[in-house]
Amino acid sequence: MEPAFWQKRWADNQIGFHRTDVNPFLLANWPELALAQGSRVLVPLCGKSLDMAWLAANNHRVLGVELSRRAVEDFFQEQGLQAQVSQQGAFEIWRSGDVEIWCGDFFALRAEDVADCKGLYDRAAVIALPAPMRARYMAHLSQVLPVGCQGLLLTMDYDQQLLDGPPFSVPDDEVRQGYAGGNVQILDEREVIEESPKFLQAGVASVLERVYRVQF
Repeated sequence: MEPAFWQKRWADNQIGFHRTDVNPFLLANWPELALAQGSRVLVPLCGKSLDMAWLAANNHRVLGVELSRRAVEDFFQEQGLQAQVSQQGAFEIWRSGDVEIWCGDFFALRAEDVADCKGLYDRAAVIALPAPMRARYMAHLSQVLPVGCQGLLLTMDYDQQLLDGPPFSVPDDEVRQGYAGGNVQILDEREVIEESPKFLQAGVASVLERVYRVQF
């Protein structure tokens, strides 16, 4: 999926993937990680997610990575935050308090950029990517994140033949293969087809949302 696709989605305000509340799976499962206060948390392909504000309000330092400058601008404006903007390597960095969003290509992220990250929160990154890019994404995360980092991964699992993504279906075996070098554990799994009219209209019989704890 080319960067231009997501840039256009944001420019046209076609952002049905954006939640207007904090994700309930985050609220229910984040305590399982037991991260220390002040821990830095990486949020890949973060958009303008309210989950970042929640993480910061719960005493974490947030490092979001987002391709769309429009999304970054919207986050700080909607949160009433005045950002300081600077350039560092391939990224334009927006900072305010405990929140940083690095605007640029996720794949330009280096190990030294995230060396102090203790946490990861992936709500809408892996499911936003088609299969070849998902494999590259998971491999890149595994390469750059430090040993001991752990986080939450949220996925969807449905019959991709009936409805193309995004959001894309990411089955359990793909997650385990992608993060084979770490420890992968399912924390929660729920059937959400009744809450998914687009899937029902396409004839999809089941949509499973899963929450994983991934330890690198």
